[in-house]
Amino acid sequence: MRVTMIGTGYVGLVSGACIADFGHQVTCVDKDSTKTSTLNAGEIPIFEPGLGDIVRSNLEEGRLAFTTALGESVREADAVFIAVGTPSRRGDGHADLSHVYAAAREIATALEGFTIVITKSTVPVGTGDEVERIIRELRHDAGFAVVSNPEFLREGAAIHNFKHPDRIVIGTEDEHAKKVAAEIYRPLYLNQAPILYTSRPGHQDHLHQRNSRSLRARRCGRAGSCVRDRVRQSNWAHGPFGALVYEPSSKVQLFQQQWVLGDITPDPWGPI
Repeated sequence: MRVTMIGTGYVGLVSGACIADFGHQVTCVDKDSTKTSTLNAGEIPIFEPGLGDIVRSNLEEGRLAFTTALGESVREADAVFIAVGTPSRRGDGHADLSHVYAAAREIATALEGFTIVITKSTVPVGTGDEVERIIRELRHDAGFAVVSNPEFLREGAAIHNFKHPDRIVIGTEDEHAKKVAAEIYRPLYLNQAPILYTSRPGHQDHLHQRNSRSLRARRCGRAGSCVRDRVRQSNWAHGPFGALVYEPSSKVQLFQQQWVLGDITPDPWGPI
């Protein structure tokens, strides 16, 4: 699988190195040529236990490379991850998504063949829709699907967090995108980490639920995801590749086990 990772910050560098370590061909893109040269030399600009060894071993094996040439990397990729920074804006504290949208515009100009565009950056609900709109507006002829798959990594334990998740949540309803995501994360699935599929809004809401329970019901309603489904029914059912599929607007009978997301237990707020 050919993967392009746009952004070599904390999430982008760790994710790109780990995906290369799974056996995929990964190219990490950054606008800073000095940084890409340093990384290609095996020098790591951040401290993260084990990261340097993974980067250097995959550089030696030819599975990992760093470049400033976004267009060429995107044209050759089966999947493109957006892992750029989303710092808080001064004044209102909201996430600054300008780098995400700029990456989407650059991706649009380089797409060839059907490509999966995956948001790895931490973004608010609805960002995937805007990324899709931007690409579609610039390249109405392009074949692509936008997937939500942001990553939360704890400093000092990022490699373990990435390689030993309790679950992998993929936000997409596109069947081809599900197959590509399943292939990318296949080593984790073989290690018994379940792959859970949901809609993009449902996935992004799941990411916020631990931090903002009081706003979650309103967010679900705006995004088309039902809080009763998410908390009470936990509508996960078996889908392709043995994965679980989340269907937010329907009553799906659970197979084998009820999945409870995060540290949210069923019906934590009583009657709604």
